[in-house]
Amino acid sequence: QVQPVESGGGLVQAGGSLRLSCAASGRTFSSSNMGWFRQAPGKGRELVASIRWSGTITYYADSVKGRFAISRDNAKNTVYLQMTSLKPEDTAVYYCNTNPPPSVERYWGQGTQVTVSS
Repeated sequence: QVQPVESGGGLVQAGGSLRLSCAASGRTFSSSNMGWFRQAPGKGRELVASIRWSGTITYYADSVKGRFAISRDNAKNTVYLQMTSLKPEDTAVYYCNTNPPPSVERYWGQGTQVTVSS
C-alpha cells in the first residue's frame, strides 16, 4: 500500500500559485494511478486531479480545469500538483493517494493546508 506525505501548502493571495508535492513510499507506487484530493471545512473529500501510473492520462475536476496540473516522477516516487490562478474556494486540506483511494483511514497522510485569501 502506498503511504503518502504531502507538502507545499501555505497561505497565498487570490490569483497566486503553489506547487504541492507528495512523496509516496511503497513498492506499488510506480504501478499505481494517483490522485490529489481536497477537503474544505464542513465538506467531504473530493477528487481534484488524477494521473495514470504511466503519466499518460490525466483527469481534472471541472472546478480546477485549466488552472491545476498534475504530474509525477516515478523515479522519485513523487506526485506534484501545480496550482495557478488560485481562488478562495480552493482553500482546503489537500491530500494525495492512490485512485481509487483506500477505504482504510490509516493509509491517508496528514495532508497539506492551502489557504487562499481574497
